[in-house]
Amino acid sequence: MTTLTENRLEINTLIEARRSPRAFEDREVTEEQLETLFEAARWAPSAMNEQPWRFIYATKQDKENFDRLFSCLLEGNSWAKKASALFITVAKKSYDYDGSPNSHAWHDVGLATGNLLLQATDLGLHVHMMGGFKAAKAREVLGIPEGYEPVAMGAIGYAGDPDTLPEALKKRELAPRTRKPLEELVFRGTWEQQ
Repeated sequence: MTTLTENRLEINTLIEARRSPRAFEDREVTEEQLETLFEAARWAPSAMNEQPWRFIYATKQDKENFDRLFSCLLEGNSWAKKASALFITVAKKSYDYDGSPNSHAWHDVGLATGNLLLQATDLGLHVHMMGGFKAAKAREVLGIPEGYEPVAMGAIGYAGDPDTLPEALKKRELAPRTRKPLEELVFRGTWEQQ
């Protein structure tokens, strides 16, 4: 397992332990575990408490629906076929109370997904989020209606042996986790002020 190479400050152990593997064990994730992940997502904050997130998922045991989700991924994410479950996040684009555009929907979907990721880590699971998917195909094959926008896909499972991956992916899997320095990401008062 890779760890953060430079952690200047102590952070919550769930955040520190979270990772995004591409190698997964051939081990089933239970419906109860999945329900717990989605329950954690349900409790995320959102603008106007709209909760604009929706999730569509399937386990590997539900081959037809799993394959339908898998068909939406780009070829570079073919490793996800070994995950125990796949899901897609979807944003409701308008507010319930007046139908106006919800410009915070994607942000709120991200908050819900963040809760799901931390809950997965707490359960000993790992989730790899993917932007490499075909949104138009997802809309079609998953029956996503107008007014909703596919955001990202995720693979859920137990971290597996990186040696099962092609060499290029194995190298990425074993590389140290890195993050940009705070000075590049956080400013005091105005842009680029430290």
